[in-house]
Amino acid sequence: MTYKAILVDRADGVATVSFNRPEARNALDVTMREELATALDELEADGAIRVAILTGAGGHFSAGGDVKSMTRRHTAAEGRARVEMLNRFVLRLFNFPKPTIAMVDGFAVGAGCNIALGCDLVIASDRARFGEVFAKIALVPDGGGTWLLPRLVGLARAKELVFTADIIDAARALELGLVNRVVPAAALKATTRELAARIAGGPPHTLALAKSLLNRSATMDLAGSLELEAHAQAQAITSEDHAEGVRAFLEKRPPKFSGR
Repeated sequence: MTYKAILVDRADGVATVSFNRPEARNALDVTMREELATALDELEADGAIRVAILTGAGGHFSAGGDVKSMTRRHTAAEGRARVEMLNRFVLRLFNFPKPTIAMVDGFAVGAGCNIALGCDLVIASDRARFGEVFAKIALVPDGGGTWLLPRLVGLARAKELVFTADIIDAARALELGLVNRVVPAAALKATTRELAARIAGGPPHTLALAKSLLNRSATMDLAGSLELEAHAQAQAITSEDHAEGVRAFLEKRPPKFSGR
């Protein structure tokens, strides 16, 4: 499919989805919101893709909502419709069965910040900046921020980030647990691609099961998680990839996982 507001590149089992409105710091207009959800649908169906990277073109991840489109007063119904369009993508991203990595350079603020946090892993350059800046224009966090932030940094720190609308640097984001790694800007792409390739070499069905277990654990008790683990392990232990992993271990060689 040809897209207008995003770019999708596929290579060696890894798809790179780039927000492509560099003139607006990749602000999320209506077209981009629709295309992002569609792209994930296509990538899930593509059996050759095992990992998805989200990033932004032109030196920034995303400035969040398109503020220039907010100069006209919107009705409550219009405001809800805008957010619900974003919600479809956020839920699609969270439930996407393949591992996702946010590759963040420059600004990731507002909904752009929360989209990055909605990925499984976040790799940031040393010039990346993060912020829950909604209060600056009298809006509440969206893009899943009110759910993601407390789980990543705790309730008190989440409130501080939201109430102050401060923009923090990559080092502070790492300290708070918002990102997994911070690397020099010149090494961002290579580092992210290396990590993606490593994950893409893993057992895809098993990783999908593990991702689902981890995501669901946030709203489950221990007994419920143990039951889901037993169900998932019953699937994993009968897979060809499990048999291959055991053979490779005994033969002292790297496994070659097929996804079967």
